[in-house]
Amino acid sequence: MKKTVFILLFILTSTATFAQFDVGAIKLGNFNPKATDSGFIIGYEGGWYIDDNFLFGWSVDWFRREYVDRKLVEEYNEFFGPIYSELNELRAKTNLHSVPLMISINANQEIAPRTRAFLTGAAGIEVLLVFYRNFQNPEDDEFQGAFDFAWRLGGGISYEIGRKSDAFLELTYHASKPSWEYEADDDITGRTRVFERRFDMNGFLVRVGFRFFF
Repeated sequence: MKKTVFILLFILTSTATFAQFDVGAIKLGNFNPKATDSGFIIGYEGGWYIDDNFLFGWSVDWFRREYVDRKLVEEYNEFFGPIYSELNELRAKTNLHSVPLMISINANQEIAPRTRAFLTGAAGIEVLLVFYRNFQNPEDDEFQGAFDFAWRLGGGISYEIGRKSDAFLELTYHASKPSWEYEADDDITGRTRVFERRFDMNGFLVRVGFRFFF
């Protein structure tokens, strides 16, 4: 997985260094993954036109949520007993940063004067930066990175504002499930269990954006 991440980063940095972008876009909106509550997401997209109807590019986004992992609380309560439920709530506090790095293609068609409908697809790497509580010392933070293959599929409408700018609205489905495993020891009972932290990032993005042509 690390090798895949390095390859993708090399592709993105190489294209940014040696190629002139035809278009750039800023996207703002709401992301609703299954792992957390919904929240604000911001992204940037760069790309090149293959022809008038196809755009090839890359994108990077940032999404952050601080929350209590309810599924993890249930697993802790089941294994260690509900008597520790309040402590387990603290143990399950999580501060998650999601940074998807994607390669994308966009197909569009004019449907009215200055208005185009488009379909978009993307694939890449979901990078999670996770700050979570230490099981033995729940007041302390631990850091873990998690990675997984990610893909997107969506569509929307764009409107030509000026000769070199568009505004657009898009709805996209995002899919990935980064995870890692760790051990938790109960000092009282002496029991040890391996827990898997799986972050189901499947969900919909609703975003507005502005696209600029160079």
